[in-house]
Amino acid sequence: MKSKGFIEKYWGWLFLIVPLILQAVFFYFPLFQGAFYSFTNWTGLTYNYKFVGFNNYKLLMMDQNFMKSIGFTAILTICLIVGEIVLGILVARALNSKIKGQTFFRAWFFFPAVLSGLTVALIFKQVFNYGLPAIGNFFHISWLETSLLGTTAGAIIATIFVLLWQGGAMPIIIFLAGLQSIPDEIKEAAAVDGANSRQIFWKIELPYMLPSISMVFILALKSGLTAFDQIFAMTAGGPNNATTSLGLLVYNYAFKNNSFGYANAIAIVLFILIAIVSFVQIKLSNKYAVD
Repeated sequence: MKSKGFIEKYWGWLFLIVPLILQAVFFYFPLFQGAFYSFTNWTGLTYNYKFVGFNNYKLLMMDQNFMKSIGFTAILTICLIVGEIVLGILVARALNSKIKGQTFFRAWFFFPAVLSGLTVALIFKQVFNYGLPAIGNFFHISWLETSLLGTTAGAIIATIFVLLWQGGAMPIIIFLAGLQSIPDEIKEAAAVDGANSRQIFWKIELPYMLPSISMVFILALKSGLTAFDQIFAMTAGGPNNATTSLGLLVYNYAFKNNSFGYANAIAIVLFILIAIVSFVQIKLSNKYAVD
């Protein structure tokens, strides 16, 4: 009887404890383990390692590959954040208006989100390597006659385009949900008072969408700073490491150079960058959010 009463009282904790244990095993333990190995020269091939202190972090400041990777990752992340927010809001507003085929267009714009990132990258790789050059040769367009992935600027633009094409699907749905949560009475009252579409957007819709913008910002930030699979499939970081993201750099040092300790140091720096920017962004979002 006593045992039955205990189970009935605390059975709900079982559903909380299980995910916490799984998160501790598969997230927190690897996180602290990686932080520890970042202070060693572990190769990942044996159990032997030597504690080197902050030497890995000092080497980062002199690593040209790391600096180049930081630059590309920063450009990619900024483009994804700005592109996903601006394009997401514009498309969401269009889909929220009364247009024919509204359901079809909503499904169409969400379609890229259900595709595998690796599959998308491989398809676009064929387009950039063979499809566009064929079109360029046919119409005698000189800049299209060679693959975009073969030039530094072209590879960067192609990478940003592919990531933005697929990454923009989810923000559209998030912004659409944010727009639909705005009470119609508020917009109708503003229209009666003489507010035009632009004023309604800046004074009513945008403030209400700040939580959605905050969410998209963090998702785009994470997507840009941790980009790996699409870049690996399309360019493998080339040409001349022009499209090597921080995620790909970690992979190269860990699995190609067998420098797991150094790779973990890069991963920890990346983790800290994401945490700091996310914290600042959340604070700013809460400051200007609509009550």
